Amino acid sequence: MESEKRSSAISDVGAWAMNVVSSVGIIMANKQLMSNNGYAFSFASSLTGFHFAVTALVGLVSNATGYSASKHVPMWELIWFSLVANMSITGMNFSLMLNSVGFYQISKLSMIPVVCVMEWILHNKHCSREVKMSVVVVVIGVGVCTVTDVKVNLKGFMCACIAVLSTSLQQISIGSLQKKYSIGSFELLSKTAPIQALFLLILGPFVDYYLSGKLITSYKMSSGAILCILLSCSLAVFCNVSQYLCIGRFSAVSFQVLGHMKTVCVLTLGWLLFDSELTFKNIMGMIIAVVGMVIYSWAVELEKQSNAKTLPHVKNSMTEEEIRLLKVGVENSPLKDVELGEAQG
Repeated sequence: MESEKRSSAISDVGAWAMNVVSSVGIIMANKQLMSNNGYAFSFASSLTGFHFAVTALVGLVSNATGYSASKHVPMWELIWFSLVANMSITGMNFSLMLNSVGFYQISKLSMIPVVCVMEWILHNKHCSREVKMSVVVVVIGVGVCTVTDVKVNLKGFMCACIAVLSTSLQQISIGSLQKKYSIGSFELLSKTAPIQALFLLILGPFVDYYLSGKLITSYKMSSGAILCILLSCSLAVFCNVSQYLCIGRFSAVSFQVLGHMKTVCVLTLGWLLFDSELTFKNIMGMIIAVVGMVIYSWAVELEKQSNAKTLPHVKNSMTEEEIRLLKVGVENSPLKDVELGEAQG
């Protein structure tokens, strides 16, 4: 039992680490690819389509070689999920274009409370007071170090609302689909990635044209840009797999808290690698955010222990009820021969 717990803890840390490293890596690669100082590849939706196409290819090879088993999930659920996920990606891109960076960051910070409310509505899931307080500390910390100017307009506000709601719903759905169909994280990703890739590769260039005023066909590819795109796509496979792993193992709320840890890492690496300015306000915000994440870890562990203590009591009361129903069932039904399946007189 002890070895199983240790193995599970190592797997959990591995999933967290894979997500943080791959996410921070892909942000750094995309910054080099898309910035004017880099390769000026300003086609975010098409690039995301490339990401999912490569992820789908990896999933196809994995299924063909027998590394992963394919389980049945209704096509309508896969299409619905893919539409929500792509709406999240497109909404985020539009929100960033139409709003100030400050309001965009606020909309991202609002995802944790939105996820909590949606989980309560959809799955009747409640968060403990300690978890709520730790989430508040994390949100305040990340808000202090990222939010600067806050300007908002009606179109931008609508896009931000769509982005926040669709992203929250997508992340909750990852966990619920895995539980509903007893499917692994990679198997689910292998089924949704081709549909998402198809939508984004068809519609992505039109979205990019609306956002940047440029057609992807007019972009002059260089060997450096191609290498950067390949690196971004490779990291995206690990990023996508680890996202499904983390949400499947933990919860959508925990994944959002992890996301803010990535924000702290990106700010630090931006300062180290790209000479980005790091002010006292940024540093204080990051410290508050990290403290909040430590408190969140403690609060989640406390919640698990509390649930574990209440389980035996619930099981005992349920057992008594089961015994009573079983007695009633035996009294009111004919005896059966277990092997022959015939009713005895």
